[in-house]
Amino acid sequence: MKPKSNARAIRWGAPWVFDNELVLDRRSKALDPGTIAVLEDEDRAPLGVVAVNPASRITARMLDRDPHAVIDQAWFAARLTRARVLRDRLYDAPFYRLIHAEADGLPGVVIDRFGDLAVIQPNAAWAEVLLPVLVDALVAVTGVTTVIKNAGGRARGLEGLDDQGGVLLGVMPDAPLPVPMNGAVYMADVAGGQKTGLFYDQRPNHAFAAHLAQGARVLDVFSHVGGFALAALAGGAVSALAVDGSDPALMLAMDGARASGFGDRLATRKGDAFDVLTDLGSDGAQFDLVICDPPAFAPAKPALEAGLRAYERIARLAAPLVAPGGYLVLCSCSHAADLDAFRAACHRGIGRGGRTAQLIHTGGAGPDHPLLPQLAESGYLKALFWRLDG
Repeated sequence: MKPKSNARAIRWGAPWVFDNELVLDRRSKALDPGTIAVLEDEDRAPLGVVAVNPASRITARMLDRDPHAVIDQAWFAARLTRARVLRDRLYDAPFYRLIHAEADGLPGVVIDRFGDLAVIQPNAAWAEVLLPVLVDALVAVTGVTTVIKNAGGRARGLEGLDDQGGVLLGVMPDAPLPVPMNGAVYMADVAGGQKTGLFYDQRPNHAFAAHLAQGARVLDVFSHVGGFALAALAGGAVSALAVDGSDPALMLAMDGARASGFGDRLATRKGDAFDVLTDLGSDGAQFDLVICDPPAFAPAKPALEAGLRAYERIARLAAPLVAPGGYLVLCSCSHAADLDAFRAACHRGIGRGGRTAQLIHTGGAGPDHPLLPQLAESGYLKALFWRLDG
């Protein structure tokens, strides 16, 4: 296999080769998805070992720059150990994202750790093929006793993979798992929740919001299992209202509040976020800290303009709910909307909401979600903290 160009991007660290960047002969086109091969440049010089999927737009994913690398259990163990050493330095308990795909050297693979349990998302064909080897290495490196495969999400469909998850090792938990973070206890539903059961990426932004929450009335919209609300209550908020469209998620938020010892300070409200924000505005409600952490409104470039309008609308509806001198936190997990575009949409929305604001902090994903500079998608999360006019 060889790229059509001079392969400069690959030499400089790009992890993907798209279908329009490769010359595939008849034999290459017939390779099974997940095949391991050597990528060569136009002069037949080897560039490294890649995982091939002729059925995907991402035809080749770089696994190892060493063209002689053998992708076996020892290779997986080395990558997992490198990732674990970083997380063990960052966190005092084994609750974190262990593998963040390309940025940790395992393209298309996500692994979240919940103590003795790990959830794997093998979102690329090569990882699906080598999943038993990956699991063996994971157990050897971390000592986890339960491994669950999560097969949800858009990425697997793009790779031609099915949506069949399940238990790979151990026994599926019969109840949500308690996860300690930022002074609160979160409940992770690894069996039926979103993604792997909990979003670790917002941890540092939860912590920053908690610093603003002492004595505050808090509104957490798109709360899921209580992400910002629980951290704010742990930080001294007098009350928090968690809003989400999912009853099960709100039940987990309340369970987390009770387990944290402040169940009497959390209230929940089920409903469409835009409708709830509108109704709260009509009622003249005021909060000292308002957080809006929606799902990706712009998951890909074709949805960018509509997504930016949605972010602007959220800011417009949320801004009037912030008490004078209070704080507004607006988040985006859309990699198609870069920081500048997202910030501009939020600023327009705040202005249309009749408020002026200072941007006091810009946050991203936690360090267990490292950024690969050559892959913009790995820098997807943005959290903007605004102080509104007094």
